[in-house]
Amino acid sequence: MKMLWVLALKEIRDGLRNRWIAAAIILLGSLALALSLLGSAPTGSVKASDLDITVISLSSLSVYLIPLIALMLSFDALVGEFERGTMMLLLTYPVSRWQVIMGKFLGHVSILFIAIFAGYGGAILIMTIFAGGSLDGWEAYVTMMMSSLILGAVFIALGYLVSVLVKERATAAGTAIGLWLVFVVIYDLILFGALLMDDEQLIGQQLFSTLMLISPTDSYRIFNLSLFEGVSDAAGIAGIASEAGMSGALLLGVMSLWVVVPLMITLFVFQKREL
Repeated sequence: MKMLWVLALKEIRDGLRNRWIAAAIILLGSLALALSLLGSAPTGSVKASDLDITVISLSSLSVYLIPLIALMLSFDALVGEFERGTMMLLLTYPVSRWQVIMGKFLGHVSILFIAIFAGYGGAILIMTIFAGGSLDGWEAYVTMMMSSLILGAVFIALGYLVSVLVKERATAAGTAIGLWLVFVVIYDLILFGALLMDDEQLIGQQLFSTLMLISPTDSYRIFNLSLFEGVSDAAGIAGIASEAGMSGALLLGVMSLWVVVPLMITLFVFQKREL
């Protein structure tokens, strides 16, 4: 564990030196603050709390931002070390290959943790202290921050998988952007396009729900919009997730699998890879 923290702290220091942490905090914090200021109006006929409205807005925004930040942090974590020749030097120290992967992962998740909780959390503190905002719905907001961290961990793990499979940093960058497009944009377009063309109604509610569960971004979105009554009422999906059998535990389980499986594949490939 000591070696894991040494490697993690190295990644955090690199993040501080490269201004990654500062940039992510400013980006997430400014967007959260702007959405909080705009979130005081009721939605439709439902009078939701300001934080409930902010959770809806930030959940939709985080689906785009958090995966992109996570992939930019992780796409060259391994291939970059190989290109610079520092991976061989690193492995001359008393450190095993699995410790390299898990130490880097712990460090990158810590960077994302700092960015999310300082950015999103700082915005709410500013709203509460200086703008007299209400803390009604804080449970949904904190849950959204925690699930955003899990979503980020998913794409950090996917970034590592890309980084261990390719040979060049440029290829890793292009593949990472491709992954972002697939999970954030293309998959949902294909899914809803198939639903619109399904004139014979072959795609039932259960199948559609299962197809949505496959995507970690959809699982994240449904989790945050359906777990709390105020948010689900304001979002207009009250009861839909429960009717489809999408419990909070199931949605978290799907996202957790998207963290564990890519990491395990990365560890396996890295153990077999020649330096």
